[in-house]
Amino acid sequence: MSQPLEPVRIGLVSISDRASAGVYEDKGLPALQAWLERAVRNPIEFVLQLIPDEQAQISATLIDLVDNRDCALILTTGGTGPSPRDVTPEATQAVAHREMPGFGEQMRQISLNFVPTAILSRQTAVIRHKSLIINLPGQPKSIQETLEGVKMTAHGQTVPGIFAAVPYCIDLIGGPYLVTDEAVCKAFRPKSAIRPGS
Repeated sequence: MSQPLEPVRIGLVSISDRASAGVYEDKGLPALQAWLERAVRNPIEFVLQLIPDEQAQISATLIDLVDNRDCALILTTGGTGPSPRDVTPEATQAVAHREMPGFGEQMRQISLNFVPTAILSRQTAVIRHKSLIINLPGQPKSIQETLEGVKMTAHGQTVPGIFAAVPYCIDLIGGPYLVTDEAVCKAFRPKSAIRPGS
């Protein structure tokens, strides 16, 4: 008999001067939430934040989501390009206990299947305490591609999305056991780390 799935709290942070000022509607948070609701089978409590491109405020928001709100996973969207106002990676690295550069490397690899400007993105991921923080792209289409992967490229290849590695990473840092819907994203764990009935 399978055990009930652990609840998980996930922080979603959209970083945009104009969206946070109400100049236009934020599309990052709805896209992230919709994808996670499809991909993750655990009961999820979302903590949503829409903030401007201010480095100190981004860092403070991430610290609050980890230290005070107990979010096991935090996904940010926006602010990862080379323009002067794009400070999300710096704000994220400032709160890190460990960096996880492989996430950024894979996101750029996925996006290069679609646009040569993917090399301009500075997405990264870090660990703070028992939480994983990942900087995602700003566009909803790119968010889905980087999380889910590319089923078939023009060269006939499949490129894994980054979320396949997220549940096991969270296992390793002491967070809840996440179970995914394999039709959306199959999580990878070594056989020894798979719980019976999950």
